[in-house]
Amino acid sequence: MEIPVIDLAPYLEFSDSGKQVLDPQLKCLCSEVSRTLRETGALLVNDPRCTAQDNDLFIDMMEKYFEMPDDFKRLQERPHLHYQVGVTPEGVEVPRSLVDEEIQEKLKAMPIEFQPSAPTGPDPKWRYMWRVGPRPSNTRFKELNSEPVIPEGFPEWKDTMNSWGHKMISAIEAVAEMAAIGFGLQKDAFTSLMKQGPHLLGPTGSDLRHHGQVGTVFAGYHYDLNFLTIHGRSRFPGLNIWLRNGQKMEVKVPLGCLLIQTGKQIEWLTAGDCIAGMHEVVVTNRTIDAIKLATAQNRSLWRVSSTLFAHIASDAVLKPLGHFEESPLACNYPPMCAGEFVEQELAVINLKGSNGDL
Repeated sequence: MEIPVIDLAPYLEFSDSGKQVLDPQLKCLCSEVSRTLRETGALLVNDPRCTAQDNDLFIDMMEKYFEMPDDFKRLQERPHLHYQVGVTPEGVEVPRSLVDEEIQEKLKAMPIEFQPSAPTGPDPKWRYMWRVGPRPSNTRFKELNSEPVIPEGFPEWKDTMNSWGHKMISAIEAVAEMAAIGFGLQKDAFTSLMKQGPHLLGPTGSDLRHHGQVGTVFAGYHYDLNFLTIHGRSRFPGLNIWLRNGQKMEVKVPLGCLLIQTGKQIEWLTAGDCIAGMHEVVVTNRTIDAIKLATAQNRSLWRVSSTLFAHIASDAVLKPLGHFEESPLACNYPPMCAGEFVEQELAVINLKGSNGDL
């Protein structure tokens, strides 16, 4: 099964026109968005506001940063702030499949050909955390009042991070509106809950010079606890996802496209009609081919993922929306503040204050 590429341009034109009524063709497109998210947990989109050049500019800067010596990068490390800002070194993030017995039992029951690669310890990847968008002045879930961390020698850092982050948030908002329509909800059912959410731009960096062997697990089998996750195209493949039917699938992101994945919060809001997508990042034969090409072209061998975690606002209530309230599964998704939900999820793996990647 191939994940379809959804062109957001027609919907964006409709939004900008001020029209209130969708034509049948756009309704069909919205239905395809919700159906694809439901069946695959992932979606490929083409957003004219997010170009391949934007993605390249961002990845170029992050490659330059991750190539810096470890001692330099650790100057941006803030462990006392639970890595909410700045850099997280490799060997800190632990995949949930290592500590969650329920997930481990499910893995054993999978057909061998669909089983994920088995991580042997914490993920060997670096990550940089950068907050995107405004935060509420009054909240029950106060984030640490820390300043953003900007590494020396990168004058373009703030503008590049904010520009790419805001563009990806805009793409998420368009997809969230289309998905809501496709699910039979009000257009703003999701986006109204996202306002002032704790959105995080969290690009990862994996050193393929030292960890470039087939089977190396950069991100162990996990789901994301947030609403939707979005990535630009990586220069090195390696992402596997699991479809709702349990089938394992390697994702191929076309040039200029963005990949969106479902998180646990959208599962809550749809009473499990759309479940959080399981995924992993592992070195494959296709990764090796990309390494050989990059080496021949004298390019960086750091695998950068331009990942952004879009969240429901911490003080908003997570509960099945609209007709999903009548679902027989709704009882599995009791109402709770999104901030409380995030704290509970993070407590499972003892990472309170970390990012949305479990």
